[in-house]
Amino acid sequence: MKDRRLLGYLFVFAATLLVPAVVHDTFLLRVFTEAVMWIGLAVTFDVLAGYTGYLNFGHSAFFGIGAYTTAILMVRAGWHFAPAAVLGGAAAGIGALIAGFPTLRLRGAYFAIATWALARAIQQLVLIMDVTGGPDGMRLPAFLSPRFFYYVMLGLVGITFFAYWFLLERAPFGLKLKAVREDEQGAKALGLNPTKLKMQAFILSAVPTGIIGGVFAYWVTFIDPASTLGDLVSDQALVMVVFGGMGTLVGPVVGAILIFAFKTAFWAYLSDYEVLYIIILGAVIAGSVVFLPNGVLGVLPQRGRRNGPSPEEKGPGAVLPETEGGNSHG
Repeated sequence: MKDRRLLGYLFVFAATLLVPAVVHDTFLLRVFTEAVMWIGLAVTFDVLAGYTGYLNFGHSAFFGIGAYTTAILMVRAGWHFAPAAVLGGAAAGIGALIAGFPTLRLRGAYFAIATWALARAIQQLVLIMDVTGGPDGMRLPAFLSPRFFYYVMLGLVGITFFAYWFLLERAPFGLKLKAVREDEQGAKALGLNPTKLKMQAFILSAVPTGIIGGVFAYWVTFIDPASTLGDLVSDQALVMVVFGGMGTLVGPVVGAILIFAFKTAFWAYLSDYEVLYIIILGAVIAGSVVFLPNGVLGVLPQRGRRNGPSPEEKGPGAVLPETEGGNSHG
């Protein structure tokens, strides 16, 4: 089944390679590029949120670190884009390593608040530094090739997705993260090191996010603290993951596509009502938690389990599900 899914993922990825050949309008190609970027941000956000249960409200910090590192190396030091973006990802990984030591000892809302404060602290630091341009931001050299940025963004997100698929769905690493998410003390009893695993997940989430930030900076040619380190990056990634389905790889992709499509339509027709957009994002989160606790994709697996094989077909070690009028603990 997992091999079939991999073939499906590869087929979809191959199909997306044909978009520039079909879409000749520059504006539409930019829209597709941004959609791919948000898919990447949602998937990287889900590594920590979905697989370990830690909501990172400072996801924008790593996006901004990558963007500003890339911009500084290109503008101030004259580096080429590719090594500058890679170093931007490395800087984001180092930032996650440093931030992870104090924050990953916290849980629940405390961790969320700590990571949010981290992003705000970095944003304030960028605002007062001369090398970053302060509140005026930084302008990067322009490279007018929409196809180039589409393929770079798609290749980066595609590599990230398939690397995550192997690490989180096929390798033992994913099972270890889920064990920590379900019962941290129980994971310790099994000989796992929850702190180390959470740190690895934190870095694994931050590095691709930093590279995506670097690509974004070169693509839009201008960055400032609000566009790269603002709350909207983390907030939208959270909404996409929750709406699509946390703890899965496909869920954040579906959520990113649906939410981005809504965002694009909203700004096209209701751009004067910015506050309304934030309200709608909050309503989507609340509605997803109440009516779709497992996200959009969570509905289909639930139906599959209802119509799945009986306990006898599964074997003597199967766990009996709850039934009407009683439960397995009878």
